[in-house]
Amino acid sequence: MARNTKDKNDKKTSPSTAKNRPAAKILENKKIQDMQQNVVDPSGKDLTTDHGLKISDTDNSLKAGPRGPSLLEDFHLREKIMRFDHERIPERVVHARGAAAHGTFQAYQSQKKWTKAGFLQDPSQTTPVFVRFSTVAGSRGSADTARDVRGFAVKFYTEEGNFDLVGNNIPVFFIQDGIKFPDLIHAVKPEPHNEIPQAASAHDTFWDFASLTPETTHMLMWQLSDRAIPRSYSTMQGFGVHTFRLISEDGKMNFVKFHWIPVSGVHSLVWDEAVKIMGKDPDFHRRGLWEMIEEGNFPEWELGLQVFSEKDAEKFDFDILDPTKLVPEEIVPVKKVGKMTLNRNPENYFAETEQVAFHLGNLVPGIDVTNDPLLQARLFSYLDTQLNRFGTTNYNELPINRSLAKVSNNQQDGFMRSTINKGRVNYFPNSLAGNAPTPVPEKEGGFVNYPEQVQGTKIRQRSESFSDHYSQATLFYQSLNATEKKHLIQAGTFELSKVATLEVRERVIENFMKVDPDLALAIAAKVGVKTVKTKSAPVKKKLSPRLSQDSFPGEGLKGRNVAVMVEEGFTYKEFKDLEGMIKPLGAKATLVSSKIGDLKASDGSVASVGKSFLSSGSVMFDAIYIPGGKKSVDALMRDEDAVLFLNEAYKHFKSIGCSEDARPLLSKTTVDLKRKGQGIFVESKLKGFVASLPLHRNWDREVSFTPA
Repeated sequence: MARNTKDKNDKKTSPSTAKNRPAAKILENKKIQDMQQNVVDPSGKDLTTDHGLKISDTDNSLKAGPRGPSLLEDFHLREKIMRFDHERIPERVVHARGAAAHGTFQAYQSQKKWTKAGFLQDPSQTTPVFVRFSTVAGSRGSADTARDVRGFAVKFYTEEGNFDLVGNNIPVFFIQDGIKFPDLIHAVKPEPHNEIPQAASAHDTFWDFASLTPETTHMLMWQLSDRAIPRSYSTMQGFGVHTFRLISEDGKMNFVKFHWIPVSGVHSLVWDEAVKIMGKDPDFHRRGLWEMIEEGNFPEWELGLQVFSEKDAEKFDFDILDPTKLVPEEIVPVKKVGKMTLNRNPENYFAETEQVAFHLGNLVPGIDVTNDPLLQARLFSYLDTQLNRFGTTNYNELPINRSLAKVSNNQQDGFMRSTINKGRVNYFPNSLAGNAPTPVPEKEGGFVNYPEQVQGTKIRQRSESFSDHYSQATLFYQSLNATEKKHLIQAGTFELSKVATLEVRERVIENFMKVDPDLALAIAAKVGVKTVKTKSAPVKKKLSPRLSQDSFPGEGLKGRNVAVMVEEGFTYKEFKDLEGMIKPLGAKATLVSSKIGDLKASDGSVASVGKSFLSSGSVMFDAIYIPGGKKSVDALMRDEDAVLFLNEAYKHFKSIGCSEDARPLLSKTTVDLKRKGQGIFVESKLKGFVASLPLHRNWDREVSFTPA
């Protein structure tokens, strides 16, 4: 007999009521029990494979010698990478949120001295490209301006086949061996028990991993710098990250590092802007790229090569196969060899941007890979992950992935096969089809891997030449200007302030002490770390100025957006004069008011306003201008949103210009009109204001800063 039960009000219920209780709660409990049957505690003592084999080393892939290539027989690497690649359906595990565009690449002159790659030979030839930019950690629904690494992947559609240069906006990476990639991404992704936080590294698991993995230190300096919050895709550098090989027609080999240098210069947001833009416009970067192309202000990058020989590499005090290291430009200058221009937006986001499939193994004659252990793992991972995303090996038949070169092989069938192969032969060798398709000799354009001599004992071991984790981190930090150092310290403070575990914060600070004590102590003072082991300051090395964004001011104003603050009765001529001066330079003047729609100027002209103070914010513009017109200026002075708009522009070091009529508005703000310079222009001819726009920021407005 069923016993009486009590509800939450302690009222007795009859057995019949209990029987008639909604089944939802019963099903919920059953589901909880069902879920519990599949709960696995990952904190077991022994690390094993999926079939229970105890593993002795999960930090190093199996290689032919410490610096040799990774071996295909490494079942643990393959299982670990394969399982990781298939964890998400169908969103990319990393680089999920992206934007892309079509364009062209054109070489400046033949590079036959270094490589036989066809797209680098004829300066009169243009090569189609498709470029995808992306954040790494966030999901497709995250915001563009999160502090994160950015993907910079370029697909060249060459006559010799597709060449994919799959890089990032930072020249180094967190880890040295690809077998650690699942651990890195697991740590930086939202924590699995509560799926928090999204698209952020400021949490315990990431910094726990980083503090226990010293090889991350150099990359952490870049991630905490302004490079991790670019102003736009068009003002963002790109790097191939890994060392590749160039092979000339006569078989001579040199190593190469690939660089993309934005013609518009390298510029970043400040953190306060990045945070506010997340709320105002989470698609800020994607929208900016789209609008630049639609307006005909096509973004451009120059391709740069750092070419050096094996003998050169042997002289470096770092290993060129280590992806946590860069080659300073003072050692090997970057030679600009061509220009890429993005000039066409995709017709359909899913069909092109989402379905594009990059692969580091998409090579052309004259370019080859090296034994970089991270690169070796990516060669497997990029292929494997496409199976998860598309469910088929036929993803290269999608229009965005098709090669312009003729494809002829004996691959067949599979899900979503669209190619129709004629005839009865699907094997090699054969006599029924004249032995076609047949391999192509190297002299006739066939790809041949560089014949590197390899020998070594099968071993899970990191080369001793990979052991220096701090020298280049120090070089990077010390090469920054005072403002960049300040921002890096602020970023480190923000990140570690989000880490709840004191022990983790202490380990990070101890790690940063080996980079620069001033850096470490400045952050420690703000994040509750008091027990810092003292260490002598690192030896001052020759700085590398090219590591600072100061070295990339850019050319012209392409892509810049000036907010013109107006209300009814503004001076229309001043707006048109400004527009006439900057539009030919690729910039635009955007009217911003308290409301959108038609607005009458003082001379009776009617202008269309598309942005309001409430919906946009000065964080989304590069500079501010206020035309005259007493009625307009008086209205702006009464508008709290307009005053905030100006105050934030001043706070973010942007140029502010106005006519003499608008001076009273500046007096209502925090703008200091008594101090000369600093990007504040009260003038009628606009020349000084326009001349300041290429500076991007007026850092002289900031209070002088000395680290620690």
